[in-house]
Amino acid sequence: MRRADSDGTEDRVSDGTGIGSDLGGTDGERAARRDQAVRAAVEGGLLGPDAPVVGLLDVTGIRESAAALRAAFEAVTAPGTPVLHAFAVKATPLVPVLRLLDEEGVGAEVASPGELALARAAGVPPERTVLDSPAKTPGELREALALGIALNADNPQELERIDALVKSSGGPSSPLGIRVNPQVGGGSIEALSTATATSKFGVALRDEGAREWVVRAYLDRPWLTRLHAHTGSQGIPLTLMAQGVRETYTLAEEINERAGRRQVDTLDIGGGLPVNFSSDATTPTYAEYARVLREAVPGLFDGRYGLVTEFGRSLLAKHGTVVARVEYAKSAGGRAVAVTHAGVQVATRTVYAPGAWPLRIAAYDGKGRPKEGPAVVQDVAGPACFAGDLLAVGRSLPLLEQGDYAAALDTGAYYFAHHYAYNSLARPGVYGFGPDGAGGLAFAVVREPQTVEEIVAESGGPHASDLTALRPAPRHEGAAGAGS
Repeated sequence: MRRADSDGTEDRVSDGTGIGSDLGGTDGERAARRDQAVRAAVEGGLLGPDAPVVGLLDVTGIRESAAALRAAFEAVTAPGTPVLHAFAVKATPLVPVLRLLDEEGVGAEVASPGELALARAAGVPPERTVLDSPAKTPGELREALALGIALNADNPQELERIDALVKSSGGPSSPLGIRVNPQVGGGSIEALSTATATSKFGVALRDEGAREWVVRAYLDRPWLTRLHAHTGSQGIPLTLMAQGVRETYTLAEEINERAGRRQVDTLDIGGGLPVNFSSDATTPTYAEYARVLREAVPGLFDGRYGLVTEFGRSLLAKHGTVVARVEYAKSAGGRAVAVTHAGVQVATRTVYAPGAWPLRIAAYDGKGRPKEGPAVVQDVAGPACFAGDLLAVGRSLPLLEQGDYAAALDTGAYYFAHHYAYNSLARPGVYGFGPDGAGGLAFAVVREPQTVEEIVAESGGPHASDLTALRPAPRHEGAAGAGS
């Protein structure tokens, strides 16, 4: 744990809006905490010439987001309804984050052996863990069933594997379901739209014979008690998300009617609440989405079905900031360019698809204070050796100079925890921050910065001579003419 003194920066509101939200207090409060954290990180040595890029996580904001999620669904759900909010681990696969969320009543949705291992290392109990993946191996299925972890079969072949495992074990010890694709369409980002006609996920309900196959699969297996669907994430409007949930609910009603009993007792509605990357305002909110769902699918909340959600980006994005030192300030073609230590290695999606994933940039001076001055059109570049490694192009900011800091905002999900090792650039350290009880901030290590020794080890350093040991077999005299 590291501490830094406060210098009154908590009184500053970055954008002056103070707009209230159900994620992380007011937006102005969250921005003020961010400003305080950047300054404290510089003063405390977490940021500087020898530590030119870090990730910062607002622990207060994360706690408040988790509380807002719980409250939003409690407000629309019948008393006593079991609800599991499972964080999509892929969004921020960091063990301390998963432990924090578990403490705040949020479980884990995992989609690989690695993510399951992270959840277990964080202490997330099996009954609060859900396994979703389109490519589960027999070993993964066996492990989930042995631990009692809920899982959703993605396709008929996977269900056949589960059949064999259930039969050999004498019955399931896990809640089991099938993932379906309601095929309701896509949003503005095709790669994140999982309910299109040709999506790779789940059983495509509108394909010929698919719906009947799903119903029959449940009728033949009384131990199938869950139904899962996920329409997509960033770029999906709330109305389309609700439509996907409604299609899933309607299918559950059909299964239960034909079974003559309440066989499907839990609906896993996925996650996918989009994040506003254009300002500090939090929109949409969990409360808004819950209201849209209640209007579109009122039976979802009447107590007949338990609920599982799988939110990821919306819980963490607004509470993370990547801060990078400006190593050099230059100009090209009459435009100012700030060359920083944050680029494609931490913001891969933004660099390769800037139109879909633009990031806001905040300017700080060399002491970590919000930078003042007239706005200057400039580029914010990363350290990688290709021309497109740019965090922002033609952005109007106070002029960034050598020794200043550029902060990429709203990067708590899918950014600093998803390292891309271009140029063998090191993974930055990640630190959580919160009040120290004395008016300042305390920092906690989430992930240590990667060392060059670790880079060498990951890149085969211990096996440096293994390839050279593979030499061609000696040629025997006369071999060339053999058979001639």
